[in-house]
Amino acid sequence: MLDLQNVTKQFGTFTAVDNLNIQVPEHEMLGFLGGNGAGKTTTFRMILGLLEKTSGSITYNGKPINYSVTDHIGYLPEERGLNPKLKVSEQINYLGQLKGMKRAEVLRELKYWLDRFEVPENMNKKIESLSKGNQQKIQLIGAIIHRPKLLILDEPFSGLDPVNVELLKASVKEMNDNGTTIVFSSHRMEHVEEMCDRVCILDKGKTVVSGNIKQVKQDFGRKEIIIAGDHDFSSLKEISGVLDFKQNRNDVRLTINDQAVAPHVFEAVKQLGYVSRFEVAEPSLNDIFIAKVGRRHE
Repeated sequence: MLDLQNVTKQFGTFTAVDNLNIQVPEHEMLGFLGGNGAGKTTTFRMILGLLEKTSGSITYNGKPINYSVTDHIGYLPEERGLNPKLKVSEQINYLGQLKGMKRAEVLRELKYWLDRFEVPENMNKKIESLSKGNQQKIQLIGAIIHRPKLLILDEPFSGLDPVNVELLKASVKEMNDNGTTIVFSSHRMEHVEEMCDRVCILDKGKTVVSGNIKQVKQDFGRKEIIIAGDHDFSSLKEISGVLDFKQNRNDVRLTINDQAVAPHVFEAVKQLGYVSRFEVAEPSLNDIFIAKVGRRHE
């Protein structure tokens, strides 16, 4: 387990991370969300020991994170740091040997991941000759070449086209299925919702939401009702408990403050006649993020 207890980081009088508590059980995946300046990258750097925390404790499997465990950790920083003049094989061999791997082992893993990312032809190309998307693939390979037990990814899918996003998502999911504990930050709520067991949302260094995603959605309380049909549904906004009413091109969406309101809406819809769709949906992480963080949504 990765365990952060009451972690705070101050830069002078500015508090970047304020009393943060996170637990990521072994083999699970945590999505870390927040606007610019929320404290996500600062937290990652404290986990890795690149920044000294002001107070609190950070442990992995009950022990402080130091050089005795760093060979079991992989990190993809938000700022890319490949040497553009090196060949892909040279760069990955260097990173792999830093993690204690033998050259033959690095080469075997590199071939596997280049095939997995559908770019085997890049083995001996210089990094500066690769597209931004392919450089990102190489950077990710550098973070996972040693098959880490704990993997920290800072915006791993930013700037990628949809096809490459799916390739990288599938690879991250594969590692998680094979036992790697993963923490990753993303501006794409749907990625976290699709891939993660847990979520933590930061706002100005403070935790505003944390926990199992299913439980977070249940605790949020609000639900969305989606209705499709050829009627004027505007009267539904007058029902007690309806917080928001949106008329879209193909449907109507109501936000309700509690699922107990849904039967009252249903009875009102029945009076109007046939509808092709009536669905009570869980709130999305995007809905929860906007409700909790508001104008700082990215």
